[in-house]
Amino acid sequence: MTGPRYTPLVASLPATVPFVGPETQERQRGRPFRARIGANESVFGPSPRAVAAMQAAASDCWMYGDPENHDLRAALATHHGVTPAHVMVGEGIDGILGYLCRMVLEPGDAVVTSDGAYPTFNFHVTGYGGALHKVPYKGDMEDPDALIARAREVAPKLIYLANPDNPMGTAHPGPVIAGMVKEVPEGSLLILDEAYIDLAPEGTAPQIDADDPRVVRMRTFSKGYGMAGARVGYALGAPGLITAFNKIRNHFGMSRISQAGALAALADQHYLAEVRDRVAASRDRLAAIADQNGLRALPSATNFVAIDCGADGDFARRVLAELIARDIFVRMPFVVPQDRCIRVSCAPDAQMAAFAEALPQALAQARAAVRAG
Repeated sequence: MTGPRYTPLVASLPATVPFVGPETQERQRGRPFRARIGANESVFGPSPRAVAAMQAAASDCWMYGDPENHDLRAALATHHGVTPAHVMVGEGIDGILGYLCRMVLEPGDAVVTSDGAYPTFNFHVTGYGGALHKVPYKGDMEDPDALIARAREVAPKLIYLANPDNPMGTAHPGPVIAGMVKEVPEGSLLILDEAYIDLAPEGTAPQIDADDPRVVRMRTFSKGYGMAGARVGYALGAPGLITAFNKIRNHFGMSRISQAGALAALADQHYLAEVRDRVAASRDRLAAIADQNGLRALPSATNFVAIDCGADGDFARRVLAELIARDIFVRMPFVVPQDRCIRVSCAPDAQMAAFAEALPQALAQARAAVRAG
């Protein structure tokens, strides 16, 4: 008796999850975390109006969501000053990235990204047989010039850039990104991942013609709007590209509850402004905690802060392990030299206090291990 006849590509791939979730770690450890500040969720939560809208929609969850996402697309179009034909709604940026890779990639097609950038994008590229071409970060920032230079060499179908960046939290000014768009080679498409743009300083978002076929912008309700679990993302792009998503997307991928919550969240810009202020205060608190422990916090335009542990990746991994042992869930970059850092999400005072208490203990244990080793 034989099993499924997998494609050669799928048969060659490892079964993996790009991120090990805190739930998995809690099951392994047999106890919950005191502070869940590693996944870049908004610990401040969604707008009360969004919660109320989702609660009201729950009684109608026996119905499929609108497969055209009509009301949400219309609201997003108004919010961004474009037409609904420029907007595609999907199951978070992760889901839309997967659709986009499915739409344009054939086995062997080149894709350019940064070494150490968002691994879920790489997961999708590999899953559709794309060939990843990576350039290093410049300092602790993605390097637009290097990405374009590599694109000119390999003629990629896709170029990926996150601005602000995950995992470092750094950001380029809008004019730098707008200039990069002008340099995109013929036949390539720039994916501009703006998951954290709602939390970034004024001027970080570039001015780009909505009809420009060289770029697609990715946005989400997971970060500033505090709805990571609802899985609502959207793409802004030229109408031809947006229409093409209808060829392959899951038309019933969005639940009525998520659609209702996103509509209400978008309408409550006052709450989003409050979250921005709370995130900014939390970033300052994290920078102060780092400084109190002789560490350096990198400048951040996101809802997390990368903290330089002052040594190499092995030392940072020891610090991370010691924090987890003290019930503090954080994460860290994967690639040298960015892996000298840990990455800590912004959060209310109780979680910040728990981190402030645990960090000096974790550092002391990590330093003792280095001395003993």
